[in-house]
Amino acid sequence: MDLPRKASTLLLLLGAAVLGVTLLFTTMDPWMDSGGILAGGLDVHIYRDGGWRVVHDKALYLEPTHLGLLYTYTPFSALAFLPLLLIPWSAVTTTWLALNLLVLFAVVLRSWRMLGYRVTPRLAAVSALIVLACTFAEPVRTTLYYGQINLWLMLLVLWDFSRAEGSRLRGLGVGIAAGIKLTPLYFVAQYAAQRRWRAAATAALTFLATIGLTALVLPRDSYQYWTSTFFQSGRIAPDMHPSNQSLRGAIAHLLHGPAPIWLWLLIAIPVALTALWLAAALARRGEALLSVTLGGLTACAISPYSWGHHWVWFVPLLVYLIHRAQTRGRWWFTAGALYLAIAAWTYQYTATWVSVGTFLLPPWWPGSQILMNVYVLIYLIVVAGLVRLVRTEPPQPGDAPARTPRPASPLAARPVENA
Repeated sequence: MDLPRKASTLLLLLGAAVLGVTLLFTTMDPWMDSGGILAGGLDVHIYRDGGWRVVHDKALYLEPTHLGLLYTYTPFSALAFLPLLLIPWSAVTTTWLALNLLVLFAVVLRSWRMLGYRVTPRLAAVSALIVLACTFAEPVRTTLYYGQINLWLMLLVLWDFSRAEGSRLRGLGVGIAAGIKLTPLYFVAQYAAQRRWRAAATAALTFLATIGLTALVLPRDSYQYWTSTFFQSGRIAPDMHPSNQSLRGAIAHLLHGPAPIWLWLLIAIPVALTALWLAAALARRGEALLSVTLGGLTACAISPYSWGHHWVWFVPLLVYLIHRAQTRGRWWFTAGALYLAIAAWTYQYTATWVSVGTFLLPPWWPGSQILMNVYVLIYLIVVAGLVRLVRTEPPQPGDAPARTPRPASPLAARPVENA
């Protein structure tokens, strides 16, 4: 790739980074209680409170936590959140915000590594610009505002799927992530669909180990969670809430009422099976990043309830599109369209309340019923595009599974195998 194209890539990403940060701080007062990026930290304080309850032998699920909200994660997550007690209560919000930005940077770098690039100062600079641009992507912006755990779980899964084929550690990251939050269990099925039996077994056994370990340390909370709390989906929010960006949420939005379980399963099961087949086909073609990204998006889509901030898997998808744009410029338009669709557009309902995200724009606006399901629609478009890709360009005999090196590009000095 020649130098002008290298310069154009950096200029485009620099413009996106400046635009993203500018919009982040100008579309809403950063100190506004109901959504200001510097005034958040609600969820991370709940995480910390979970760790505090473990230390002080308080019930996790029978009593409200911070601000009267309920603890919804697994008992193992409370053990995982114990290190948060080392951070003073008043410093948790800003500390977690900074850590989340570092994790996002690591996610972007890991995505490039899975595409075959060697980490260089230029690639680090490109990754930093992508991080800044993504701060105005709603899943990232909301994750940063609430102090969510989504980026950490995504990094664990990406690290897991980027292990070498013979690595005994493969599966460990997925198992730990699932132990904290159940959604990553989907990747156990994805490992199985790719016939990576040892990785699937390692992930499943690691997940079961988190349950067993927690049962020994927190027997009362473990019994309460797995026999009762686990089945109480109403602890999260109603199906029809606009922020429920899942297939079940889309059904509820269209029906203007709770989604029948049979109808949700009738749609979600075929979608999940199709995605597993696609992910396996992509892995055979050497598309490791695209395969695991599809898995992350699918886990959000088929989950009974997916908040907008669960869809942080759009970030590695953006990295992949930028990668493709290095050889075919038209992919920049696809990346730009995705960014605009997932951007944290805001609407101020009152002087003190602002909604964030395309799916939360006023219901009386034209097309609002479509925009309310925007992440599900993007997901279905991605799946349709990948089905077409796999069917029209079948893998060649002898393709290496997820190890195909990439040609050189302006983003790195030379490609390397996955690490």
